[in-house]
This record gives sequence, C-alpha cells and structure tokens, in this order.
Amino acid sequence: MAREQAMKARNDRNGALVEAMLLAAMADGRVSQREMQTLLSRVLERPEFEGTRPDELNALVESSAARLSEAKNLEDVLASLRRRLPDHKNRMLAFGLAAAVALADQRATRDELGLLKTFQAALGISEDEVAQIIDVIENGGSLAEALGEPLERLFAEVMVLVSAADGKLQEAEARALVESFAADPLFENVSPERAQSFVSESVAALAAEGLPQRLQVLAHGLTTHAQRTKAFRLATKIAHAGGSPSHPEQRILDMLQATFGLADDEVARLGREG
Repeated sequence: MAREQAMKARNDRNGALVEAMLLAAMADGRVSQREMQTLLSRVLERPEFEGTRPDELNALVESSAARLSEAKNLEDVLASLRRRLPDHKNRMLAFGLAAAVALADQRATRDELGLLKTFQAALGISEDEVAQIIDVIENGGSLAEALGEPLERLFAEVMVLVSAADGKLQEAEARALVESFAADPLFENVSPERAQSFVSESVAALAAEGLPQRLQVLAHGLTTHAQRTKAFRLATKIAHAGGSPSHPEQRILDMLQATFGLADDEVARLGREG
C-alpha cells in the first residue's frame, strides 16, 4: 500500500510539473518547436523524472494536455497544481520549469510574462526566488542551482542504502543513522529534524522507486569526483560500523563503486580510512 501511495504521489507531482510547462508553452496561443524541445530537455535533466520511459513521457504529456483542455478556468488549474505540489520546493520547481519554457525563445511575450506572474502569486514564490530562477535560466544553468537542492540529502541517501541493504530499515537503525551523520562535520549545518527528514525521504524513495532507480538519481546528483568519493566514504563508514560489511552491504558498496566510477585502489584506500 505504501508503495502504491508513493507512486501515486510521484505521478501526481510529475503530471503537475508537465502541466505547468505546457501552460507556459500555450500562453501566447501557439506552441513552438523550441518550447517543446525545452520542455523535454528540462524533464530529462530532473531527477523527479528519472526512469521515465519515452512512451511514458509521451503519455504523460498527452494526458496533461487533455487535463488542461478540460479545465473550466485557470483558477481550477492553479488549485489543482497547488494540491499536487504541496511543498514549496516542488512549487518552486514548477515555476522554474514554466519559466524555462516561457524563455525558450530567448524572450517571453507579454502573455507568457503574465502567466508567470500568475504562477508566482498562486504558488507563493517570492520576488527574490523569481529573480534567482530567472538568472539561472538566462545563464543556461541547471534549476538545481536555483532550487538549492542540498548535497547533504544525497549523501544521507547513500548511507540509507547501505543501512537498508538487508531489505529493511528499522526505527532504531534510522535513529542511529541520524545520530551518526548529524555528528559528521559534513552535516554541521543540518538540524536533527532536517536529518530525520533526509532519512525518511530516502527510505520512501527507495521503497517507491527501487535501488536501480535511486542509483541513477545519485549518479545524476553527485557529479564531481570529490562528491562521489565523499559519498562512498560515508557509505563505507556505515558498512564497517559493526565490523566487516555483510554480504548485502558489500553488494551495495560494489554497486556504488560502479555507479560512481571509482577505481579499485581508490575504493581500497577509502575502506582503510573508513
């Protein structure tokens, strides 16, 4: 049941994100090829859509377009977006994706700018947040820069994967995990409550999407060699916490090594340091 609920929430969120982009594309009465290319490229760069097959993406765009065509007015659409995007991060993401599509032709029309202002008000995006998002888009950056997605969240997920290597994460294990990485200098600016949310989010994502999918997200989010070695060091520390890694834990470490492209001698060094 939990998996089905998580998948429904994911599908609802992704549908809302696509609808926001489609609204921006249709704001001036026509959808240009450049706008559709931008929509697809922005979808492909986002971890929220990791693992979505081309046919699934086409179906999502078609169903989103159909939903918009059946809507009675814009306020109903905005209410639906707010319902399916309950947290501020996802609302900021929806605004950013819509802005990227609106600016795909290098300049936004008056209708497109008007829609963005409506989005801003409906989704509760501040002027500073709007300015940051627009600046990133105009400079060709990734929305991750504007959203401030914390690396700590991804580092925590690596540790969760090792802790849950036997297929489950007990409550006591979750508490121990929070305590262990809350004490690490890497997480000095993360409150215990935020740390617990990182663990809960990671467990939910693993249950809903599965290990292969989450490894893809980690590879997508941890892009530099320094980030990947740091993440692997944390995973190694968890695996060795109770002595030698168990077979399931070692399997996860091997998969992380392959995912991050780390050499055997580097992994051996990190193991000794862990």
